[in-house]
Formats: sequence, structure tokens, C-alpha cells
Amino acid sequence: MKALVFPGQGSQFPGMGKDMYDASENARKMFNRADEILGFGLSDIMFNGTDEDLKQTKVTQPAVFLHSVVSFYEKFANENFGMVAGHSLGEFSALVAAGVLSFEDALVLVSKRAMAMQKACEMQKSTMAAVIRLDRAIVERICAETDGIVVPANYNSPEQIVISGSEEAIDAACIKMKEAGAKRALKLQVGGAFHSPLMEPACEELAKAIVSINFNDAKVPIYQNVDAMPHTSANEIRENLVKQLTSAVRWSDSVVKMHEDGADEFVEVGPGQVLTGLVAKILK
Repeated sequence: MKALVFPGQGSQFPGMGKDMYDASENARKMFNRADEILGFGLSDIMFNGTDEDLKQTKVTQPAVFLHSVVSFYEKFANENFGMVAGHSLGEFSALVAAGVLSFEDALVLVSKRAMAMQKACEMQKSTMAAVIRLDRAIVERICAETDGIVVPANYNSPEQIVISGSEEAIDAACIKMKEAGAKRALKLQVGGAFHSPLMEPACEELAKAIVSINFNDAKVPIYQNVDAMPHTSANEIRENLVKQLTSAVRWSDSVVKMHEDGADEFVEVGPGQVLTGLVAKILK
């Protein structure tokens, strides 16, 4: 069974989407429609902007989402696939593929989510760090024992867990991770503590935005980040989207569960090949 997986923030690159825009009338319509909905020239930044331009909060998340969804409609909408999943932001792309959200409604939510997360980041100095080759239980124990806010945020693969929290707590936890035997504990260049309790203000804003958006039951199961389980109920999916902002992305567990449920082919839809590499490490 084929599973489609959709990448999240960090997979953007200058020139992204220009090939699809040039080759397809339908793609051009989607890029132009996105510019109208957002009220600025996202497509121009994607095609002609620099790395720094693409790192702007209001640009990054909509850009990755738009590239992923256009890729889906161009290449996979008419193919058979049995399940979907997305890494963090990528969950919104997956919901479009599963028929839960329309392209337009999902883009509106992605934009509001990005701005809400940015506001939350500005409230307190916070960051994230990648912990390489340290047992999950040890990472969780060190986070729990460290003063301040620090939690596991992304279970990316058996070899990589990202932690998230206040700068002071992350610094302290990184020292303990290395002492406990981690190959590396490296702070990341990110805007704040995503998927941690510090995103609670963004949860409230996203929940308000979601109320006015129509959600359909999924045509195929979507394996959501918060619990790594398949969901088709519109109400469950809606609730999990809000929880996702303060919960860990259980990507490694999701891939294992999808494989157990019959996925024998994983296809990454969107910019980059980050998830393809993670799937290979998770399933060996």
C-alpha cells in the first residue's frame, strides 16, 4: 500500500515551485490563488527570493504547504494511496490530500498558524536542540529532571530526537544529554520552542480560527502527529491539529504504525527529501 508523506518547515529552498508554475496551467492558478488569499506575492518570493526571504515566518509555512499541495495535485491526486501523514506543518498538506480541508481553507489556517506561532515565540526567549543517538527514555528523563521548560518535541527517528523549551533549560539539558552519552546535542537555528507548552498562546489562536473552517471526514486515514494513530473523524482531526502545537511530533512512531498497517511504499510529496531519509532510518 502506498503512503503519502508531507514535509514541514525547513524543507524550503529558493526557486521552489517555479518548475511546476512554468509547466502547468493548473499549478499557475493555484499559485496565483494563494497570492490572492494571503494578500502578498508568496509565489514571487518562492521563485525569486533568497534563503533569508524564505525564512520569514509569514512566508516559510505557506510556501512549504503550497509547494506540497501543488505537487500533490500535479503528480498524485489521480493515483491510488491508502494513507497519509505530515510532519508538523505537513499535516495540513496531508489533510488536503485526504479531502479533509480544501486548499483555500487549509492555506488560511496555515497562514494564521504561522503568525500565531511567531507571536508566541516573541513572548519568551526559547529554542530547540537536536539530540543524536541517545535512548528515548534517557532523553525524556533528562527533560523531566531539568529545571524550567524543556520537552521532547520531535521524535524524528530512533537516532534523532529534538527537544524544545526556554533557552536556559535547553542549554542545561544539552549538557546533561552529552554527559549521558549523546553523540551530539546541538541547538537549532529556529524562531522558538515549537511543540512545547510555550506554544499555548498559539493554540488558542488556532482554535479560534478553526471554528469557522469546514472539516470533512478523511477519505483515507491520516496518521496524526499527536498520537501516531490513524484518524478519519473530522472532529478528532480538528482537535488533534490544535493539540499538535504543544505536543510532540511522534514521527518515528507514525511511520512504524503506518508500516504495520500495510504501508510498503512511502512517497514524499513536497520540497526536499528529509522525510524519505527519516523513513529509511526508522524502518531500516
